[in-house]
Amino acid sequence: MSSFIYDALPMRVVFGSGSLARVAGEVERLGLKRVLVLSTPARRELADRVAELLGDRSAGVFDQARMHVPVTTVDAAQAVGAELGADGWVAAGGGSTIGLAKALALRGGLPVVAVPTTYAGSEMTPIWGLTQDGRKQTGRDRAVLPRTVVYDPDLTPTLPPSVSATSGLNAVAHAVEALYAPDVSPVIAAMAEQGVRDLATALPVIVERPGDAAARAAGLQGAWLCGACLGATTMGLHHKLCHVLGGMLDLPHAETHAVVLPHVAAYNLPAAPSAAAALRRALATDDAAAALAGLGARLGVPAGLRDLGVGEADLPRIADEVLTHPYSNPRPVTRPELEALLHATWEGRA
Repeated sequence: MSSFIYDALPMRVVFGSGSLARVAGEVERLGLKRVLVLSTPARRELADRVAELLGDRSAGVFDQARMHVPVTTVDAAQAVGAELGADGWVAAGGGSTIGLAKALALRGGLPVVAVPTTYAGSEMTPIWGLTQDGRKQTGRDRAVLPRTVVYDPDLTPTLPPSVSATSGLNAVAHAVEALYAPDVSPVIAAMAEQGVRDLATALPVIVERPGDAAARAAGLQGAWLCGACLGATTMGLHHKLCHVLGGMLDLPHAETHAVVLPHVAAYNLPAAPSAAAALRRALATDDAAAALAGLGARLGVPAGLRDLGVGEADLPRIADEVLTHPYSNPRPVTRPELEALLHATWEGRA
């Protein structure tokens, strides 16, 4: 690595058991007087708890966050926020809720405080996404970065093992792509390697013993590191493919990343020797792609895209969309190779 640019993102992280109690102080620190708490319907209880902690600084709760951030959901949340006079957002939940908060920040510039409850790591990135008419649009803008991220491992023990597994592998995918990104730096490479190591070690324990506090903390630390890596680098084929699948077919976000991860890794790592070496160290293996596939199998992740409801007839139009606006990638993506990759990922075979 003879030359590089490292542009640090302005993030404040509050990490540790019991950190949720500090959310009101973080909102006050930003000078916010009336914030709207965002969540999915499933996380309404947590959202109400956050609103209670905020006291007079809470404008209420909007609990209709949805996967892939539909434009209609953003419209609805923005209207509620305006009606209640909100001057900021607190996102309490996983990637769907944090994605909604980012979209709202992109539109109106109001600050976000994030309280993540999964391991996806999107709270650490300036990447936003919006879905409309079956197409997911993504972009980068520092305006969407949460001003503060409150990581509390105590919020994760009730996370279903399957969600822990898939959201954790989603985070691993961030680090894998960061390692072979054209704008990777020594700082990001070190963070990515450690993030993969943390999650690969913690996730099997979390799935098998959900109450293990040390594993929960290690997993959340790994998610933080992996998310920060994605936020500082350029996405590649893995993320392009997952964005197309999510927007076009409304597939579950984390599960899609988890299924696609070992297949794109197997495709790209031969063209990215430094990334492959870092992953071999992090995973303590001679074959990083096979180790990622084995980790997914151990965690009970679906093997192929057909297990997520993708039809074989969908594959050609997925390939069309991926090739229409390709991302930077260490290995060129030709149509024959992409179709072969898609079929292997659909079948769930190496």
